[in-house]
Amino acid sequence: MNYLYLILSIVLLSSCAVKKDTLNVKKSDEITGNIRVVESITELDTISQDVSRYTKDIEEKLFSQKIYEKKYFRIWNIDKSKISLSTAMWADRAYRHGDTYGENLQLLKASFFDKVLDNSNYKNYLTLNKKALTIKSLNIRAIPTDKPVLRDPSKAGEGFPFDYLQNSTISANKPILISHYSKDREWVFIESSFAFGWVKSSGVVKIENKYTKLWQQAEQVFITKENIPIYSMNNDFLFKSKIGMMFALIDEDSDSYSILTVSRYKNMKPLYLKSKVKKSIAHKNRLAFNSENINKIITEVSKTNYGWGGMYSQRDCSSTLRDFYAPFGLWLPRNSSQQAKIGKVISIDGLSDSKKIDIILKNAKPFRTLLYKKGHIGLFVSNKNKKIIMYQNVWGVKTQKNGVEGRFIIGKPIFSTLEVGSNLSDYDKDASMLHKLKSISTL
Repeated sequence: MNYLYLILSIVLLSSCAVKKDTLNVKKSDEITGNIRVVESITELDTISQDVSRYTKDIEEKLFSQKIYEKKYFRIWNIDKSKISLSTAMWADRAYRHGDTYGENLQLLKASFFDKVLDNSNYKNYLTLNKKALTIKSLNIRAIPTDKPVLRDPSKAGEGFPFDYLQNSTISANKPILISHYSKDREWVFIESSFAFGWVKSSGVVKIENKYTKLWQQAEQVFITKENIPIYSMNNDFLFKSKIGMMFALIDEDSDSYSILTVSRYKNMKPLYLKSKVKKSIAHKNRLAFNSENINKIITEVSKTNYGWGGMYSQRDCSSTLRDFYAPFGLWLPRNSSQQAKIGKVISIDGLSDSKKIDIILKNAKPFRTLLYKKGHIGLFVSNKNKKIIMYQNVWGVKTQKNGVEGRFIIGKPIFSTLEVGSNLSDYDKDASMLHKLKSISTL
């Protein structure tokens, strides 16, 4: 903890201070005579949504905080990103005019993409290579613009909320590496431990190497409660807490931890601050993976709705799992396809539904086995009475009616079977989680 006192003392001494969108929230909502018939997903009422119902027999486990910290701080321990220029520019090839739509649901023009590409300033890629820190929650964008790029909004599963420029979000006080600025300097291209792309330059601050090393040598505090305001000692609001945050410990008393937080001066220099957080919303070092703590963290991450790429301060399927495991000191990659490769992987691609169930029942471990299909991932939680229950943050259930694909919107984290929505009259069985499962992986 002396390392953190050193940081604070150094800094404080050195300064004073359109088309119609055909997506239906309820696809099967119909008028029959004078009676409105609205179908619902019955299992969401019959299957308990209380996490404690599934955690009674969890075997306690400790994950390695040392490995977690190595991955978390990785970006501060390299001199230059290994992401190639071609990879950094992937979105400039993937999305062009002619088949993409803007926020007004009209086709985007070539001039939109040309202007953004010019501003991207890729001739300066990897010329800055500065270690830095986020000072607030930021969207990580595929190209430097707040404007969305949508696929055909008249089709289910496209349009809102699926802005394809949204790579991810990154919380406040997360380590990053800055590659370069956009021409207008409103944006910086960054790499974090889990994602890369463009963020607003006003939301980052550069950190000297000596401070990044001292930071890593401190004890760490993991946030365990969502949406709690965090202030400086002068009671200035900094940001709100989010599961997945980790801070360097300065000191503690019986009720609270003093943690290192960072803002910045007007001259864009880092301003190192001391903040106090109650012990009721944080934990020194990683949590033990047991029933009590699983109940606590699942309850917190379930407070957010479904948010594609973390938009609107929400979570999607993979960020839900990533944040869930973070307080336990278990690091996961950002997207579902990468997460599915972690741990002991068993491929079940191409097998019959009944064979898939047999393999899951035999091999899956509650709250430690990931269930993956292309584009989506969830968590196995129970197989009592040979009934498989999973936890997933899902946008909706695919439907088919008169050859037209639709969605029955759920839009939040749920406990469900592998065939959630099967009671719906236009349920698409061939698109079910069970039918599309490709692999399971146990952490």
